[in-house]
Amino acid sequence: MIIKKALLILPLSLALTGCVIVAGGGGDWDDEDYSSSNWRSVQKQNRSHISNLNLGLLRADIITQMGTPPFTEAFTGEKGQDYQVLFYRTHREHGDGETTKDETTALVFENDKLIGWGNDALQRIR
Repeated sequence: MIIKKALLILPLSLALTGCVIVAGGGGDWDDEDYSSSNWRSVQKQNRSHISNLNLGLLRADIITQMGTPPFTEAFTGEKGQDYQVLFYRTHREHGDGETTKDETTALVFENDKLIGWGNDALQRIR
């Protein structure tokens, strides 16, 4: 009888241990791109890329270099110019496991050319 219980309990305990390992990952992560082991390095790398940008770079070239941003916006200005804004994660404000716009730096493009970055550049076109 004891052996039967042991044979029943052993697989159940192993199965539950697997659930704890899978469900208990925890940590700070946003999605597949920002796992708990690399969100800091992503932020650092994005800050490094941004500090080396030059005005006039093409949007496609920056996306090739930096990857797909977590947020984007696009609109047409009053004089018909096309604006695109790419938001890249550069710092952490909340430990909630989500990237929000207040944790990003905006890269601002007019007609696909970089015209500025940061909050000041974003406010100039709004």
